Amino acid sequence: MYKLSDLKHLFVTVFLANFALNVVPPAITDITVDALCPAQDECSLAIYFSGFQQAILGLGSMMMLPLLGHLSDVYGRKALLTVPVAASIIPSVILAIGRSTNYFYAYYAVKTFTGMVSDNGIECLSIAYAAANISEEKRVSAIGIVAGIGSAASLFGTMAARFLSTAHIFLVAAISSTVAAIYMRIFLKETGGRIKSDPLNQPILVDDGEECSDSGGNSSKRVTESFKKVLQLKDIFCLLKSSVTLSLATVIAFLNGLGEGGQQTPFLYFLKARLHYNKDNFAIVMLIGYSAAAIGQLFLMPRLAPIMGEEAILSLSLIAQFINMLIDSIAWAVWVPYVANLLPIIAFLTRPALQSIVSKQVGPNEQGLAQGCIAGISSFANILSPLIYTPLTDLFLSNRAPFNYPGFNLFCVGLAWLIALIPSMIIQFGLHNSRHRIRDGGCSLDA
Repeated sequence: MYKLSDLKHLFVTVFLANFALNVVPPAITDITVDALCPAQDECSLAIYFSGFQQAILGLGSMMMLPLLGHLSDVYGRKALLTVPVAASIIPSVILAIGRSTNYFYAYYAVKTFTGMVSDNGIECLSIAYAAANISEEKRVSAIGIVAGIGSAASLFGTMAARFLSTAHIFLVAAISSTVAAIYMRIFLKETGGRIKSDPLNQPILVDDGEECSDSGGNSSKRVTESFKKVLQLKDIFCLLKSSVTLSLATVIAFLNGLGEGGQQTPFLYFLKARLHYNKDNFAIVMLIGYSAAAIGQLFLMPRLAPIMGEEAILSLSLIAQFINMLIDSIAWAVWVPYVANLLPIIAFLTRPALQSIVSKQVGPNEQGLAQGCIAGISSFANILSPLIYTPLTDLFLSNRAPFNYPGFNLFCVGLAWLIALIPSMIIQFGLHNSRHRIRDGGCSLDA
């Protein structure tokens, strides 16, 4: 097992890759509106375009992330982490060349495909890398630090977007992604092969044809053949049903993904239409949110987890998410979202707390699959999110609204986190399961 200091190259890779991903969003809304609805603040076409892209990204991520996670368990996390990091380079290069309507459509098409692995794949595989190589006692700190560095990168990316011109934003993003890929390939250690673990950490998914003997050349052949097996849907269901905690975590991941999806495009277009936000205003909102998130994940979570436990942190963060959206939904001035975005110091602990809970339910050789499944569930929620919140956003920002509540769609976003509080409370107060309970049997990986 590694020490936290042994993950320094992973931390650098996460920072550079997330910086590249998050320097773009403050500018992309204006570029989308300018390309589709020139000289307008409200653009229904831009809302539906972005919502459609988000749904396709969610569908693709739902299928790709469990597969990427499973392959990282088999072939090594470094090899698979290269895929999303390298894929994130291409869209930024396109808009660095030009931002006319034709370049926008090219970016839109390429981003729709590369985002399936890059948007959530970097975080998913980084968390799996940390969880597989850090002892259970220090795992929550490692996951919190990885998440915190991602938020810090988002903070610096947003700061850069505030001061860079639109043309330079995409050039900087392309350079940062490229450096991240090169740095990772040179310095990050591979974690290929199966990790020897104690009986508590034996895999939930086992091979029907696996024999106990490790001697002789046939053993190597069996391992090679098992690596080539394709992950089946029933294996994912078997893993998620292997403990009550994992099943409840799946529900929370879905509802959290539903909320996060509604907090993306609909929230930005609400701010633009209702409060006339521009690139600089978006950057300030994200700057405040990412600052609070980085502080919470880097410093607050590692200190609170040993005292409160990840389960209590999860419940508290879900409440904070709901309050945040409730305040934003009734925003009456430009500064109100700025103040509300101080809440992510607690609210952004939802995902790392959930990832830490999940990581303790599986062994080191299944961290990629487990984290990939949870990320895939969140991505599935992102498919449904635009279908729910995009029409609501368009309706309540128009003259067709049934009642005068322009932020009603944001209130509905907050309801997803409020409902997720129920299974989180069951995990916190209703379950006292130990790791032994989920190791009684395994699911079979059929040839």
